[in-house]
Amino acid sequence: MSIVAAFAVPHPPLIIPGVGSGREEIAATVAAYDEMGRRVAELAPDTVVISSPHSVMYADYIHISPGRGASGSFRQFGAPQARYEATYDQEFVHALVRACRRESLSAGCKGERDPSLDHGTMIPLHFIRRHIKDFEVVRMGISGLSPADHYRMGMLVQRVAKDLGRRVVYVASGDLSHKLLESGPYGFAPEGPQFDEKVTHAFSTGDLLSLLTMDRGFAERAAECGLRSFQIMAGALDRTAIKPELLSYEGPFGVGYGVAAFTPVGEEGMDESRALLEQYEAFCEADLARRKSKEDAYVSLARFSLETYVRERRHVTPSERPGLPTELLSTRAGAFVSLKKDGELRGCIGTIAPVQDNLAEEICANAISAGEHDPRFPPVSASELGRLVYDVDVLGAPEPVESMDQLDPKRYGVIVSCTDGRRGLLLPDLDGIDTVSEQISIAARKGGIDLCRDTYQLQRFEVVRHT
Repeated sequence: MSIVAAFAVPHPPLIIPGVGSGREEIAATVAAYDEMGRRVAELAPDTVVISSPHSVMYADYIHISPGRGASGSFRQFGAPQARYEATYDQEFVHALVRACRRESLSAGCKGERDPSLDHGTMIPLHFIRRHIKDFEVVRMGISGLSPADHYRMGMLVQRVAKDLGRRVVYVASGDLSHKLLESGPYGFAPEGPQFDEKVTHAFSTGDLLSLLTMDRGFAERAAECGLRSFQIMAGALDRTAIKPELLSYEGPFGVGYGVAAFTPVGEEGMDESRALLEQYEAFCEADLARRKSKEDAYVSLARFSLETYVRERRHVTPSERPGLPTELLSTRAGAFVSLKKDGELRGCIGTIAPVQDNLAEEICANAISAGEHDPRFPPVSASELGRLVYDVDVLGAPEPVESMDQLDPKRYGVIVSCTDGRRGLLLPDLDGIDTVSEQISIAARKGGIDLCRDTYQLQRFEVVRHT
């Protein structure tokens, strides 16, 4: 036995009796959810595996819920009487943890901060248990790991299901974009409807590779919550011939709700053309090669500096790169070097004002600092160098700000400073930073500044971004 079906589902609390009732605006979601529950009952699974963005989450670790089971309620949504329980498939959990350890995948049962069931888990349980109650549950969260690691997690779910002879239904809980309408709780971003269109197309066609290759910055600007849950689901269907169905999609409140079903087909159900991990890795290699071919002198200098230091433990000089543009050698400016790996930040260090003799030396020094000395990350290893994407931001001169109306997080970076020397900076046009208040708050936090208690000043600056 193995994965007998997979479903992608949203988790709007309004569809739970006691939280919301008579919400005709999302009747299609409720009907599709009920259809999902009916299909699960027909399949009579031994185990339902649920991934939820609202379970325990870490940046570098996929958490699997331990123990015999858990319970939870919708108290935070005003319905404490709506309570749910789940009995965990402990044998499956232990086998999955062992498989993760063997495959060196950063996942397991450690660090559970809150064992209570989250609403991303309870909502699909509500609709499944309308039709069937005799099954056990495996619950896991998502993480900040790469799409490949989330897919590998799903592959291990598939493998353990086969090894244990379990009939398993996989449920990927996750909403789509939260930025579909200006009137919605999170406002509007053009990426919101675009993201939902891409995901629902993937659901309806079965093009699950597109869920892995989607640009992470684009997804963040859309304010989605389900993409990594869907990526684990895709891994659970690795090499599986499927019948994809988009059962419903709607977004009347400014949040996208999609319900989709994926049913294995054929006697063997195998389809080598759906070995998506290999296809994703080939995509990444080609994409990185394309990016490298388009890097300008600023970015290639940053890459050369960090790669040389990591491999040879020496600092390069600009003279080792003949043909550098004149402005790199004749001007001085502050500069930030940012590193990303698999779409996620891997390091970012810079200088507000120049400290080197010229901009080329500034970039060389800051590239090494970004890779070696960002306190949020361990030093970059030689094995990571080929997967890094670089940005170089050259800073313009800071100027004082008299009013927040003079700020724009897309155009200007901001510096928050106090007279005692504390200072925090945030670059402009960062994914997920949409408002001036967010920008100032993050910059202040980086500088250890309390906006409610400290007297502070604001400055703004522009950058020239090289990618």
